[in-house]
Amino acid sequence: MASLRHLVRYLARVTRQDLPAMHTEWERLVALVEDIQRDVEALAVAHRQSLALMDVAQAMNSSLDLDTVLQMVIDYIIRLTQAERGFLMLREEQGELRTVIARHWEQEDLSPAELNFSRSIVQRVVATGEPVLTSNAQHDPRFRNGESVALYHLKSVICVPLKVKDRLVGVIYVDHRMRSGAFAPQHLGMLMAFAHQAATALENARLFQEVRRALAEVSQLKDLLDRVFASIASGVVTVDTEGRIVMCNRAAERLLCASFEEVKGYPWEQVLAPLASTLRSYWPVVVEEGREVVGVEVSPHWPGRGRVYWQLSMSPWYGENRQLLGATLVIHDLTEQRHLEEMQRIFERMVSPEVIRQLSWEQLRPGGERREITVVFADLRGFTALGEQVSPETLVTMLNRYLALAAGVLLEEGGTVDKFIGDAAMAWFNAPVPQPDHALRAVRAAWAMQQRLRQLHPQLPPAWRLGMGIGIHTGEAVIGLVGSERRLDYTVIGDAVNVAKRLEEAARPGQILLTEATWRLVQERVAVRPLPPLSVKGKKTPLRVYEMTGLR
Repeated sequence: MASLRHLVRYLARVTRQDLPAMHTEWERLVALVEDIQRDVEALAVAHRQSLALMDVAQAMNSSLDLDTVLQMVIDYIIRLTQAERGFLMLREEQGELRTVIARHWEQEDLSPAELNFSRSIVQRVVATGEPVLTSNAQHDPRFRNGESVALYHLKSVICVPLKVKDRLVGVIYVDHRMRSGAFAPQHLGMLMAFAHQAATALENARLFQEVRRALAEVSQLKDLLDRVFASIASGVVTVDTEGRIVMCNRAAERLLCASFEEVKGYPWEQVLAPLASTLRSYWPVVVEEGREVVGVEVSPHWPGRGRVYWQLSMSPWYGENRQLLGATLVIHDLTEQRHLEEMQRIFERMVSPEVIRQLSWEQLRPGGERREITVVFADLRGFTALGEQVSPETLVTMLNRYLALAAGVLLEEGGTVDKFIGDAAMAWFNAPVPQPDHALRAVRAAWAMQQRLRQLHPQLPPAWRLGMGIGIHTGEAVIGLVGSERRLDYTVIGDAVNVAKRLEEAARPGQILLTEATWRLVQERVAVRPLPPLSVKGKKTPLRVYEMTGLR
């Protein structure tokens, strides 16, 4: 612009001079025009550089991906400076510089063999924080002794610092190995301006990457907690201080027969109505006093499920700085466990506790196994006739008393009570666990039943004093689970059962009949009286039978 003003003043002066002086002035005019051309070209270059810096800033700020920004920075630098190669190095936490990206003028990554630069120049920039421009590093007295300068024959080099708030975070290094004077001072100024923009963009990208990494970790942690929360077998319900449901897991949804969306924000007294009275009494303890309540067992009738058995625990729910946010209710569902316990109690009424303690469930496989057992059948005499004289309720009460007596004695001896058939009871010994003295156990139980029956009679009205006939037989049978997947019985099947039943039918009130098979196993421990052979249904030959008269 100064040259243009000089030209205007010159033309005004020349018009007042004579022609002889024109030649000299013409030469001066040519020099002014050349100055103007240089100024215009400098203005054009500066304008292009300004536009380029604007484009660079806009492009870098358009992405927060660190790798994308790094590649973009180097490609723009090489394009603006017409450099052969460009390096961007970032400072590690330990202070060491690491080359994170290196490209050449064709906008492709450098090969490992090309990753050579002047370490002395880079170290000078890092140490001083000031940029370096050299037209020929090999002849520059500052770097003449640098090993990498001589080794790699480096010539034109610019290295500028990357700073964020006066903190050096890296350097930008460009060079031209084949040309001296490839870079001018304006390139250095432009690169410094660019480095400021690049450092800001890199810092933003780095911060964004850290935030994204932190968010990813938080998201992963949240997913993990959600999966853990959802997989907890116990129901978990979180309630705020106003008593409204904030959160519940899948187990709680199953227990409550309602989804989280159906109960979210509703008062717990409404959602947990069957538990309202119980929870209401513990609410002040948890929310006001900040104490836990553990192991409260309840058995409400829950809509959609019927009678349930739950164990409740409540604890305060705290946020940051121990701020009380509400309470957490944990529900342990004991319903199935209680049902199994009830089934076990029923089973214990059928099988001796000693047998249960020794029993392996692997033995209870469908199909069972063949084993020698001793079967006992006991039946009340005169019970049917008595049923015509008393009410059904009275009849059942009396029957339960007699059968309880029989079952108690059989279980004391380790027998398995199979079933009650009207006023008769059936049991066996030597299964499911082996009992070497099974026959002796059976006859002892039969003798004890008759003795206790006689002791019971004085406590009953004369009309209720019934006798009992008992039949005992030892033989092989199949013991195991019989039935289908929906209904199974643990029972015995075989001729031994039929023979014992026939003996019981033949026995008089107060009489105990043994087959010869049983008698041979216990003959040294019992007193018997032989009876005439007994013909029974299903047997071709009569059975040799003995009446038990006592124990030895």
